[in-house]
Amino acid sequence: MRILLVEDEVRLSQALVEIFQKNRFGVDVVFTGLEGLKYAQSGTYDAIVLDIMLPGMDGISILKKLREDRNQVPVLLLSAKDDINDKVKGLDCGADDYLTKPFSTEELLARVRALTRRKGNVRENSIQFGDLKLNKSTCALEKVGGENIKLSLKEFQIADLLFENPHQVIDKEKIIAKIWGSDTDAEYNNVEVYISFLRKKIEQLKVKTRIRTARGIGYSLEDL
Repeated sequence: MRILLVEDEVRLSQALVEIFQKNRFGVDVVFTGLEGLKYAQSGTYDAIVLDIMLPGMDGISILKKLREDRNQVPVLLLSAKDDINDKVKGLDCGADDYLTKPFSTEELLARVRALTRRKGNVRENSIQFGDLKLNKSTCALEKVGGENIKLSLKEFQIADLLFENPHQVIDKEKIIAKIWGSDTDAEYNNVEVYISFLRKKIEQLKVKTRIRTARGIGYSLEDL
């Protein structure tokens, strides 16, 4: 899962990036409203954490533009204002939730999980396909009824994307955008390397589930 954070307070944004990464979220951060709108319109993100007070273009205007364009990505508004009228305005403009600064790490993460769950982007802590299971709590692949093997963060994120979209070919561009982010220097060979790592670990578990290559396009999870 990838989150866009639009927050102009540099120290706060750095702290939030660390929090999201520690909890296995991919995250991109931008510091102005115009950048925020550009990134939000890319269709890459599963959720947006959006500050209201931003230079260039405020969060409410970004939100209005997204909803006018029928972009229904879940949005959590952040604001230093706790006036009820500001909350009502934000929600009426299409926000999924509203969080007042200062807030606790636990509440932020709970609200992000809740709003993405309502949009169908988050499932249970483990997801099974064929005879293979991805345990999201432990970052491990598990043979159903058998052993398990730990994954690195990038391996886990790619596996999560494949498990959430079984039988669907995920193209390499989407994998790069989702896992490495929009401003990355990662190339196709980076994807190929981690797919190779994942395949070797799946083979170690001696399951029938496999990652299939769609030549020149991308990869899909198949139960062979």
